Amino acid sequence: MLYLVTTPIGNLEDMTARAIRVLSEVDLIAAEDTRNSKKLLTHFAIHTPMTSYHNNNRFDKGRELTEMLVAGKNIALITDAGMPGISDPGEELVRMALEAGVEVTAVPGACACVTALTISGLPTRRFCFEAFLPTEKKERSRVMAELRDETRTIVLYEAPHRLAKTLAELAEEIGAGRRVSILRELTKLHESRFVATLAEAAAHYEAEPAKGECVIVIEGVDPQEAERAEQAAWSELSIAEHVALYESQGMPRKDAMKAVATDRGIGKREVYQALLEK
Repeated sequence: MLYLVTTPIGNLEDMTARAIRVLSEVDLIAAEDTRNSKKLLTHFAIHTPMTSYHNNNRFDKGRELTEMLVAGKNIALITDAGMPGISDPGEELVRMALEAGVEVTAVPGACACVTALTISGLPTRRFCFEAFLPTEKKERSRVMAELRDETRTIVLYEAPHRLAKTLAELAEEIGAGRRVSILRELTKLHESRFVATLAEAAAHYEAEPAKGECVIVIEGVDPQEAERAEQAAWSELSIAEHVALYESQGMPRKDAMKAVATDRGIGKREVYQALLEK
């Protein structure tokens, strides 16, 4: 059995009794950073052997761990904080284990994403989790462009030394007036929440650099506002230009014609006729 064991994101009292028992009973613990995990295990008097499993060795070590699981060993996977597999290479080991016919289960507990969302003051019914934004410039811009029209609440992770820069980028890319909640040091003694607009938050953390790991929770765009913005993008176009706009986005002509008819509230025949007259 492969156990995904959640560890505290700050407060050691969030370690569950089941997590302690499983970590004590398995044959091996695969840890993201054995130095950090040793402190945790020592605190709870857990003496199970450890091995290192992290992003740089996830494929070779993943195959090694999978072979041990197939041979009958029970292994627990832990990350530095929170649930393994969320924004870390645990997902690779889970995939390998399942493909090898190994049973996988989770030992739930604290998760920074959900913890931040629930106390952010922003809508929680629908949300999307992007973890850390890409560092590569082109990919980062692409993701931010997608977030611009996101109607669900957005949850991001960010390191304190990059927080102000990321907030400034988000203000420019998705809207300076968008409401945001910055949650820091979750479950710890100095847990804090800062609520403002993206522009205000960027200015605040530029003047007063953040300390501690941060979660950024951003309100989604109003669906009606998103619809109006989409309509504004084609309102000045002719029917033929409107079809061409959809085709430039990779949509087949038949689907593009149908979309244009829906957007404009007209029949597909009228769209077809406009293309003939082009």
